Amino acid sequence: MTESSPIPTGQGVFDAHLHIIDPRFPLTPNRGFVPEPFTVPDYRRSATPLGVVGGVVVSGSFQGFDQTYLVNALEELGPTYVGVAQVPAATTDRELEDLSGKGVRAVRFNLFRGGSAELDQLEDLAARAYDLVGWHTELYVHSRDLPELEGRLLSLPRISIDHLGMADDGFDALLRLVEKGAHIKATGFGRIAHDPGRAMRAIATVNPEALMFGTDLPSTRADRPFRPTDIDLVVETLGPDDARRALCTNAAAFYRVDLPAA
Repeated sequence: MTESSPIPTGQGVFDAHLHIIDPRFPLTPNRGFVPEPFTVPDYRRSATPLGVVGGVVVSGSFQGFDQTYLVNALEELGPTYVGVAQVPAATTDRELEDLSGKGVRAVRFNLFRGGSAELDQLEDLAARAYDLVGWHTELYVHSRDLPELEGRLLSLPRISIDHLGMADDGFDALLRLVEKGAHIKATGFGRIAHDPGRAMRAIATVNPEALMFGTDLPSTRADRPFRPTDIDLVVETLGPDDARRALCTNAAAFYRVDLPAA
């Protein structure tokens, strides 16, 4: 961040997308890739100077269906942090309720890299998780695949899509999903193929409550990692009011997190 573009919110930043990689817990190679450790103390060292006051720990492809790391991370981070789990379709109702009680708020389908439940299990698992514990469905999906998936995604109760859809190809379908209520993560600026400023402007024009900023720390496999100036870009692109929503209030409301008063 720079002195010329302060965070335009009295509540700080709610980091809607971060990863914790703790080697004390199982890690599964994804296409031969195993990330370097990035523990809760590592995250705090990076996030505290940014004014981060809460956030969302997202399960990665390299964590498969392991929940032990996620539960531990949420316990360490505290009550303003919640989780996004990858769970198999065979997960019982009791297991979903237990994870919900420990701070999990969504189920993730990683259609881009794998490691999650399969696409043919999407509707049933998404509906059951929503009906039972109020979880929405998060999708790591390339926008070029959205036109084919659009009808299926519109049938789901609540969804979010990672990394601004990743590219221009299929972006019109993403905007149609936004118009119907989808939330979009303004994350991973160093891993996407389109211009993040232009993408954010287009999404905010359709629905200013749809954008949710996240650091994507530690930015595994991105062409470039997160930079504090990514927050500047949100402010410069959206202006103070919409930036306040994107940096904090949209995601805190979507994930049902009560932040302390400023």
